[in-house]
Amino acid sequence: MQCGATRRAGLTRRQVMAAASASALTLTTGPAQGAPEQMASGSVFEDLEGRGKRGRTSRGIAGVMVSNGRDVVKTDSEGRWRLAVTEGDSLFVIKPPHWGTPLAPTSVPQFSYLYQPRGSEKDVAWRHAGVAETGPLPPSIDFPLVRQRESTRFEVLLFADTQPENRVELGYLRDDIIAGALGTSAAFGINHGDVVFDDLALYPRYLQLLGATGIPWHHCPGNHDINFEARDDRSSRETWKRVFGPRHYAFQYAGATFILLDNVYYFGDNPGTPGNGAYCGLMGERQLQFVRNVLAHVPSEHLVVLSMHIPLLTYQDASSAADNTADRNGLLRLLATRPHTVSFAGHMHLTEHHYLCEDVTAGSHGHHHHQVLAAASGGWWGGPHDGRGIPSADSPDGSPNGYHILAVEEARYTTRFVPAAGKTSRQLRAVVNSPSARRAVAIRAGFDAHSCAPIPASELAACELVVNVFDGGPRTRVSYAIGGRPVRVPMQRQAICDPFVAQLFARSAAMQKPWVQAVPSSHVWTAGLPCDLAMGAHRIEVRAVDEYGRERVQQLLLEVGPRGALTQPS
Repeated sequence: MQCGATRRAGLTRRQVMAAASASALTLTTGPAQGAPEQMASGSVFEDLEGRGKRGRTSRGIAGVMVSNGRDVVKTDSEGRWRLAVTEGDSLFVIKPPHWGTPLAPTSVPQFSYLYQPRGSEKDVAWRHAGVAETGPLPPSIDFPLVRQRESTRFEVLLFADTQPENRVELGYLRDDIIAGALGTSAAFGINHGDVVFDDLALYPRYLQLLGATGIPWHHCPGNHDINFEARDDRSSRETWKRVFGPRHYAFQYAGATFILLDNVYYFGDNPGTPGNGAYCGLMGERQLQFVRNVLAHVPSEHLVVLSMHIPLLTYQDASSAADNTADRNGLLRLLATRPHTVSFAGHMHLTEHHYLCEDVTAGSHGHHHHQVLAAASGGWWGGPHDGRGIPSADSPDGSPNGYHILAVEEARYTTRFVPAAGKTSRQLRAVVNSPSARRAVAIRAGFDAHSCAPIPASELAACELVVNVFDGGPRTRVSYAIGGRPVRVPMQRQAICDPFVAQLFARSAAMQKPWVQAVPSSHVWTAGLPCDLAMGAHRIEVRAVDEYGRERVQQLLLEVGPRGALTQPS
């Protein structure tokens, strides 16, 4: 999210949005104007010797896609390819099904060549090291591949906004998120950006920790992964390119094609200009052309998965240029005729589901945009510390921090939410929101013995049952039953703040980052309670059924009495 960038640039949130909104639709993200093109060539070969270099016995692989970030060609019968390249571009192989690329010790796939003969600009005082001079184009750029087995049924770890601001928070990430992913059976992982919180010097330790999972990791760049000294968007990823590789690329696994995009457009460090230090959500024509060219080689019956940092659309503020992607309709047009697509984003530290059609903000049909994934850092690593010394890190929409798992079987997919290690294993939380609880939030007070007493019968009419389904969306259905009553009560989805997290933030304001506050959630359901409940204890069963038909159930105990205020989950 934009907190760090706006803080650094001395701009308010509103000023960043205004600057970005005024310019977003006129921007492109292609090569620098007037930059000369050269022709690069090389091969894709089977690395039988494991040396990463083509030898006399190496065999070329035909029909493999290779790209310069815009154009896509396929290798010929001998594995050869030829493409135009401009200074600053990456050339890369698009890993085909049942082949693997070499991995760095950090588990970052090695599949690209960066052509930047003069390296990063010399007249910029880079805080973090950029790209060294790569020199002239080599006569042949060769990409090694090795055969590997890939089942059509596999899983992918989906991280977003890991975002440690310092070494201490990197330790939280290690123990709360990465440790929970150890021993995973997932084929690979994708981090959807804001890998760190402005301090790019944390990348090496982050990657060392991530490498312990033993699986390949792909990364999308976020707005906190920018070289803020850069004068324009084109030079804003110098450290990223050195550490992670191309800003956008694609790869295939079994019957699925994964496309990773950089939709954070940086206006540059140009004091005195309206957009100084600001950014907006924009893919640009070069990336859209890349997507178009990749899809031209992908059968329509295959699953296409897209990953990015800034969402295509958010419920929070659809007019915010910093939180939505300006040219999303261009992408939706490319996906409109394909029956199996899904996309993922981060950025907002919330969880949302959208079903998008071109020029339609939301609906029951259309492309499934899982925006956004739950943030690994939740509420930016804030909140009361648990017995491990790790912050509660609850997200502003009331979800625990954590990550998601994408499960793929041929062209079908499901997603599921995984709370961080040490957090509740439940997939939903149900509370009774009473007048006493609302008063506690209003005065930013803690709870005392009186507030934990039974709910007075006289307050029942003013109480409501509030259910937060942590990965819920427009297609989730929630209901409850109370006591021995046979009728289940349907609950209504409402864009309100989760009272649990509102109370938590009110009690622990000093432990939160300054900008953290509860926001209306897209996955909260409410319903009134019967007014005729007798004094005593009543069991409430909450049932949620998600878009994939999976059922989640939680029980809680409601206590009605002559005095008191709050109930607690069982």
